[in-house]
Amino acid sequence: MNGDGVPLRCPACRRDHVYVPPAYPCACGAPLAPPIQRGAAPSPITHRTWTDTWVTVRCRTCGRQSQWPQPELGCSCGTVLRVPVRPVTAPPGPPAAERQARTSRRTGVPARAAFRPLTIRTARDAVTAAGLYLSWLGFGDVLHAEPPPASGIDLRGRGLVAQVDPTTRPASLKAVECLWLHAMTVPARGVHFSLAGYAPEARRRADELHVPLFVLDLTGTPQPVNGAARELVSTGAS
Repeated sequence: MNGDGVPLRCPACRRDHVYVPPAYPCACGAPLAPPIQRGAAPSPITHRTWTDTWVTVRCRTCGRQSQWPQPELGCSCGTVLRVPVRPVTAPPGPPAAERQARTSRRTGVPARAAFRPLTIRTARDAVTAAGLYLSWLGFGDVLHAEPPPASGIDLRGRGLVAQVDPTTRPASLKAVECLWLHAMTVPARGVHFSLAGYAPEARRRADELHVPLFVLDLTGTPQPVNGAARELVSTGAS
């Protein structure tokens, strides 16, 4: 999909709009936008479910399939529209980029393109930025939990659970231990992200449990703050 706008008409008030789908970075670094289905009528959103907020998108550069936020458009009449996306049909063959990534991990030579962050303005942006970063590290099928469950697990992927703390308070010892316990029961690797850093006892416990800790800045760029996180950045999701 290029940056051209797609004409849409609100079925509620008949106003015309031009919608430009947002592009997010694929794990390979290439910009990727959902393929909007031109000519298809948008539908009003009256009820949301977790599965309805995601669509499958395939990267033309590396062939990777990922879950992307469902495109939506807010009309001035107050109606929120679901923008139709072309479905992904045939499964892709094994992408060369993935083979190259596996080879580079064995040889110790980094192959990932530079991470392209998402600016954080809301708590949801923080979760999205962390999900994009985990996909960039090589975790597959990273999905948001909507609404956030009582467990506090915001992101799930193959062999992965992650928690994102978007508050202005340092993440607590309890948060790290709960994430670790949840990861042990799945089992999966637990990763924690925080906007405000970590309490000293939380960092010490994370080091003991080998839980990767990252701090998110408002540009959406995660920074590792302990050895487990630096190791994860170095090796990727192996």
